[in-house]
Amino acid sequence: MKTIEVILAANSYPVYLGTDLLAAGDLWQKHLGKGKTLIVSNDVVAPLYLEQVKTALAGREFVTHIIPDGERYKTAETWSGIIDKLIHMQARRDSNLVALGGGVVGDITGFAAACYMRGINFVQLPTTLLAQVDASVGGKTAINHEKGKNLIGAFHQPGAVVIDSATLDTLPQREFCAGLAEIVKYGAISDVGLFEWMELNAKDISQRQAAALDHLICESVKNKAAIVSQDEKEAGLRALLNFGHSFGHALEAETAYSQFLHGEAVSIGMVTAARLSEIRGLCDTGTAQRLSALLSTLGLPVKQPKGIMISGLTKALALDKKAVVSGLRLILLKALGEAVIDDQSSPDEIINAIEQNVGSS
Repeated sequence: MKTIEVILAANSYPVYLGTDLLAAGDLWQKHLGKGKTLIVSNDVVAPLYLEQVKTALAGREFVTHIIPDGERYKTAETWSGIIDKLIHMQARRDSNLVALGGGVVGDITGFAAACYMRGINFVQLPTTLLAQVDASVGGKTAINHEKGKNLIGAFHQPGAVVIDSATLDTLPQREFCAGLAEIVKYGAISDVGLFEWMELNAKDISQRQAAALDHLICESVKNKAAIVSQDEKEAGLRALLNFGHSFGHALEAETAYSQFLHGEAVSIGMVTAARLSEIRGLCDTGTAQRLSALLSTLGLPVKQPKGIMISGLTKALALDKKAVVSGLRLILLKALGEAVIDDQSSPDEIINAIEQNVGSS
């Protein structure tokens, strides 16, 4: 087992990485308050791993709450159901939430924890690759609005994150590939060594070789923890983690969160952002193609399908929560391994980049 600390001015916490950690109650129960505990999971993950978590919580008073699986359920209605359950069980300020699942479960459970009684403790038990390498670390919690992704949320750090890599054994291939997009992101924005390592070891990664996955998860968490420790609430540096996300979130919103997994949309968004970087003259020609080649090798989509209205995407981009007074705040590339915050891209340049990244179907 490895432990990586997320160091913050307040509320620092550990990220535990290893196998068979869900059932290791002695490891992570110490990060729970003395009050009642509500375990939130979804109808796909719960049948696989809920019993392990219940065993880990033996001797503690807890209740379970199961939500539907999928991004389209990351709504105010689902969030309200969690709040209702907390009220019904008479949870107090020393109570806890435990998020058992992927990014949707973690986001919505964390937001409930942030809001209930103005903030109670929660622990992340991420079971998807995307949640393990990105969503569970850093304290971003949110729900979606029909007009935009994650428009309603709060920064609320967990008490601990427990990454049990054994849960990846049951992860569907499409979900696994979607998680790889966030790892490629770390390489693209700040760690060219990681990017090059993925290029050289793409076969081992695709075959889910244990050593390769352990390396990727550990390096990703280190990258995320280092950035969050310097900029907890995205005043500057942390914005770099949004590379590809503005375009990706617009794509998700425009397709009603039903066509793409989050990592798939981010993959397409990263290539679009790289194309915009080339159009702006910020990086060398060929950067977008190299990024696209790695993503494709890892089983991810890189082009936006035809039939999605660009006007709809630009409207969704206008609602992006990262926009500033001067315009869209996008993360672009100066080179692979070096990203910059940019708010000077013109509407014509943005549309050009989107049009360049439309596929044949």
